[in-house]
Amino acid sequence: MTSEAFDLFVIGAGSGGVRAARMAAQRGARVAVADDKPLGGTCVNLGCIPKKLYSFAAHYAEAFEEAHGYGWSASTPVLDWAQLKANRAREISRLNGIYESLLDGAGVQVLRGRARVVGPGEVEIAGQRIRARHILVATGGHPVVPPVSGAELAITSNEIFDLPTFPQHLLVVGGGYIACEFASIFRGLGAQVTQLYRGTQVLRGFDADISAFVADEMRKKGIDLRTGSDVEGIARDAATGRLRVALRDGSVQLADQVLYATGRVPNTRGLGLAEAGVALAPNGAVLVDDQYATNVAGLHAVGDVIDRIHLTPVALAEAMALVDHLFGAKQRAVDYAMIPTAVFTHPSVGAVGLTEAQARAQGRAVRIFRSEFKALKHTLSGNTERTLMKLVVDADTDRVVGLHMVGADAGETIQGFAVALKAGATKAVFDATIGIHPTAAEEFVTMREPVA
Repeated sequence: MTSEAFDLFVIGAGSGGVRAARMAAQRGARVAVADDKPLGGTCVNLGCIPKKLYSFAAHYAEAFEEAHGYGWSASTPVLDWAQLKANRAREISRLNGIYESLLDGAGVQVLRGRARVVGPGEVEIAGQRIRARHILVATGGHPVVPPVSGAELAITSNEIFDLPTFPQHLLVVGGGYIACEFASIFRGLGAQVTQLYRGTQVLRGFDADISAFVADEMRKKGIDLRTGSDVEGIARDAATGRLRVALRDGSVQLADQVLYATGRVPNTRGLGLAEAGVALAPNGAVLVDDQYATNVAGLHAVGDVIDRIHLTPVALAEAMALVDHLFGAKQRAVDYAMIPTAVFTHPSVGAVGLTEAQARAQGRAVRIFRSEFKALKHTLSGNTERTLMKLVVDADTDRVVGLHMVGADAGETIQGFAVALKAGATKAVFDATIGIHPTAAEEFVTMREPVA
């Protein structure tokens, strides 16, 4: 049977879905949201938040060691893996409750279960059909493991947070930001880490200087980072219970866990989209126009499921633009230029705007400013970590079109500069800005001589 109708039915209660549901309800729309997983989606449960919490945890052993340079004496710290997991789980549960309260407060009806599209303006969940004037697919994505022999023995970022025992040796496969982050995190927590990437340099898509620099810093931290390397197969060693990882160069690595972080694909299987005639990309991504509408009237999609930019703030912005288009003034649009991003490696990466290669590929004449140094903190800490900062300037307009950093709290630094780049700041404006001394960030406004 078919139940009451809604103005908006959202499939997926992640960042984009929850934001769209709340904002639409606050504008007077009748809204329902359905999900068969904890509220908050990947970011809250299996991504941004727990990953950042573990990244914080991973800095403490190094911080205890650095404290010696500042006159502190302390015994060697010991990680309580079970306690870390329990504390993280408690915080995530708290956030799940907040999401539920926000939806309830906005008057959104929350349905627990997997919903699917069954016809024009109609969804089905738990055997019940529901009519909706608009349907929004905001189901995000999920990690995938390539079809190598023994792939079932590997884990993904979905399982990494709750491993029963802490892996003394973690082998990470992949060279993207997720792979590099978890390699850094588990090395910081005390694991021996081997990272394999079949390409020539990790963090493809970031500025080449940044990628090379952070790779060197990761190696200095003790990560056995190998490029041009890939897995042939994985098998369980009967005698030790450990994993034997055969590499394509003929060598074998032993590890307690193998983490695959080689990509994510949109969550569209089982949603009835293809059957409803919705156009999908080869990887399953939902194809949408500038207003996030599919080729099927009344059906829309935002977030990772459309496979544009996989960032939580982007999904939130897309959700706001869609709600404005459906239930508002239809004036809001998402500008995908100058979106800042961070990678929580150790040290972290922050970037906004064009890489040097991208700027040159656009035919721009560019001036490059670059500075590498040891942060003041490490003049006493004994840590050999270094910081890299880089500006890409359009020579014809003097506009700063790219800003990149490797160093402590890079994301915090880049967020502020992203506002300046979004506003069209020129190098002359940077030069006229007085820095805060002594900080690392002041280096961005004191670089005077181009290196290229």
